[in-house]
Amino acid sequence: MTAQPFPVSEIVASQRPHRKDAARNYDALLAAAREAFAEKGAEASLEDIARRAGVGIGTLYRNFPTRRHLFESVYADEVSALCRLAQEVADLEPWEALASWLRRFVDYTTTKRAIREALNNESDIFLACRDSMYAAGGPLFDRAQQTGQVRTDMTFDDLLRMVAGITSTAYLDDAQRDRVLAVALDGVRTAR
Repeated sequence: MTAQPFPVSEIVASQRPHRKDAARNYDALLAAAREAFAEKGAEASLEDIARRAGVGIGTLYRNFPTRRHLFESVYADEVSALCRLAQEVADLEPWEALASWLRRFVDYTTTKRAIREALNNESDIFLACRDSMYAAGGPLFDRAQQTGQVRTDMTFDDLLRMVAGITSTAYLDDAQRDRVLAVALDGVRTAR
């Protein structure tokens, strides 16, 4: 699969600092925020995020002047990772490529759920992320469907909504969530 630029990838690249030390801090803040949002939701403390990243609160505010900017950056970074993964798995067997991408999509839904209320679904960043995610994952779905490995009576949007619905409920642990997801994906797959 030829690497193609996705709108969200360009957004992420434009936000990331060029100096190595600043880029390290930026990446550490994104990782810490992703973790904090997954654990505590959109109300996670910015001070806690800075502490987890090993930086001062001033460094957090230099990179992300507002809480919304941090939400948008984490969200865009998650979608950018989904886009990169789609390119990385594109040469795998069609079902395995799609299933690999969907497993990463599950992680993305955790972050998305935590910050969704903070972002307006019509914001430019949200729309760019949605377009990029569909442009990255859609071809994996189409290829699996064209080779007869995925049901033909569903769309990529149907699949994403199903997986997002499955991941929106509370589970005893990740293993239980993964079992439920596996059962659902067995209903999507036609070839074994």
